[in-house]
Amino acid sequence: MFSHLGKARTPKHNLAIASVLSFVAGLVNVVGFFSVHKLTTNVTGHFAFFVDEVFKLNFENASHFALFVIFFFLGAFSANFMVETYSRIRESQTYILPIVGEALILAVIAFTGNYLIKSDPDIIVYSLLFAMGMQNSLVTSISKSIVRTTHLTGLFTDMGIEFSQLFFYKDKFHKRRLIKSIKLRLTIIFMFFVGGVSGGILFDHFGIQSLLLGSVILLGGLLYDFIKIKFLLMRRRRRRQ
Repeated sequence: MFSHLGKARTPKHNLAIASVLSFVAGLVNVVGFFSVHKLTTNVTGHFAFFVDEVFKLNFENASHFALFVIFFFLGAFSANFMVETYSRIRESQTYILPIVGEALILAVIAFTGNYLIKSDPDIIVYSLLFAMGMQNSLVTSISKSIVRTTHLTGLFTDMGIEFSQLFFYKDKFHKRRLIKSIKLRLTIIFMFFVGGVSGGILFDHFGIQSLLLGSVILLGGLLYDFIKIKFLLMRRRRRRQ
């Protein structure tokens, strides 16, 4: 799911990573919004609010929205910096540090969120946007820009284009490829929705601690990849013997 890179990566791998990470993004989106009433998975709205506050000459408020955008950028930068640095050491494990980093951020916010909501809720927004920037950057790098999981605007745009192309491509090869791409985008949208619904239900019972589920899912994905790789290596050794 995470470990396959380049030519070794298949649509099945992209579907798996899209399902897991879009669920986490949906969860963070809803739990974050319910906790602090601000968007915590993308920056489109924050940029609009930033411009609005600048025109109103409310520069203090504008600086907060600017920081929201900057923290998402820093998360994306950090994840890719980790990937590029670690790829020179062990390319097959470049995904580990960003995923562990994101899981750690979600866990820390889950445990400290109730205090931060009262003292400085913007720290929650900064942290979650940083984590989502990391996730979006990582999955974009791994999938070669095929998968994005933290916001839906581009997905609906791409899917609209691909649905229209179904009326023009007659050969089976292009239609099959389009259908696979549409299936991937529908999976991301569906899992984002499921993650959001799950986040809403859990928030009623556990509040911001619901983010722990996202952390567990991320670490569970790493554990799954680790066990699967070990199993495949063991099977290859047995075949050689």
